[in-house]
Amino acid sequence: MCPTPHPEPSLQPVRPVDLPMNVSDQDGNHRTDTPAAGKTRLLLSVCVCHLLHDGLADVLYVFLPVWQTAFQTSRSQLGLLITFYFVALAILQVPTGILAERTGERSLLTGGTVVAGLGFLLMGLPGGQTMLAVTLVVAGLGSSVQHPLGSTLVSRAYGADGRRIAIGTYNFAGDLGKMLFPVLGGLALAHVAWRPIAAGFGLLTVVSAAGFFVVLKRLNVGGVPEQTSTPSDETGSRVQGIHDKRRFVVLSTIAVFDTITRYGLLTLLPFLLIAQGESQSTVGLALGLLFGGGAAGKFLCGVSAQRLGVLPTVWITEIVTGGGILALLVIPSDLTLFLLPVIGAALNGTSSVLYGSVADYVTPEHQSRAFGIFYTVVIASGAVSPVACGVLSDFTSLNQALAVVAVIALLAIPLSLQLKPATTGLKGPTGTG
Repeated sequence: MCPTPHPEPSLQPVRPVDLPMNVSDQDGNHRTDTPAAGKTRLLLSVCVCHLLHDGLADVLYVFLPVWQTAFQTSRSQLGLLITFYFVALAILQVPTGILAERTGERSLLTGGTVVAGLGFLLMGLPGGQTMLAVTLVVAGLGSSVQHPLGSTLVSRAYGADGRRIAIGTYNFAGDLGKMLFPVLGGLALAHVAWRPIAAGFGLLTVVSAAGFFVVLKRLNVGGVPEQTSTPSDETGSRVQGIHDKRRFVVLSTIAVFDTITRYGLLTLLPFLLIAQGESQSTVGLALGLLFGGGAAGKFLCGVSAQRLGVLPTVWITEIVTGGGILALLVIPSDLTLFLLPVIGAALNGTSSVLYGSVADYVTPEHQSRAFGIFYTVVIASGAVSPVACGVLSDFTSLNQALAVVAVIALLAIPLSLQLKPATTGLKGPTGTG
């Protein structure tokens, strides 16, 4: 997408500070001239949006033991229900990125947020598992817009010089949602049924969507862009925004292993805790601690990648993740809550390093498409993981299924060697990171 040309170039140029902050008009390769206050408001708005969507996704894991009792279903069937949500979440990632190049990000992002909220509002309607599956699909379709469009808005607004820190902040906000919503949901389940809790989260999301639209509108961000053509629109891999296909595929494969590990643990951990005699409130607290450690891991692994390099950081985090999951099977239950933040820091720290490396292989012209492709692969693997781990635990045992999840985490280590030499530090191959 090229910057929109201004009419009558012979006139006295407008000062950069007076230009509207339209993300669609910004070139991701150059420093932006947007006022810092406008960037901050944009980042804050998109971060809150990320917090809500990721919180909605992960509060579902707190509901799993409740749904098992309410619907008298197996863990594999529960995994299938979660899979419906994540398939819906993945299916529109790439189409959304492409459509945003024509319609702008603002309307799609706010509209999708409304749809996600409606899915949670309607989740408690009569109809049993069928109605639950339908509303999970609706919520997933609504949330599918958030990752590619939110990442694109932040990346374009801050440009190459500030993109990594801004994207890291954006990812950190998502982790706050993953930490906050499960804790709130778990605490609420001690006093209220799951249906009004889901409806409350849905109402909060719908109301927040209106706020997002107002903020983005006032900042003149994400509106309908001027349609211009570029050579890269016509040929080659540039149309997907990827300039190094091989390493992009390797990076995506590592992200798949990491995602399977993450969602496998999230699916099975509540049942492990229940089997150890813990309450529903403790399950919510445990997930909150896991995500809280993950939020800290975003920062810690960023520092590690800066000082040690991306590959050593990935090796450390995968070893800690795999070893930590295996330790959950043998340590006393009293120590579980102390270990979960450490596992969370390693698990989400890996994902932070991987997401930060996507820009190493992506051209700025079609960032929303490239982010859409990457997030589709990641989320699709997250959709498969719950049902696969549920089936595995039903046919073997809970402990054996968790051991398999730990081994999958360790498989990312030898694969990461294929990323050399481009992804050995935080800077991209052209030095623009």
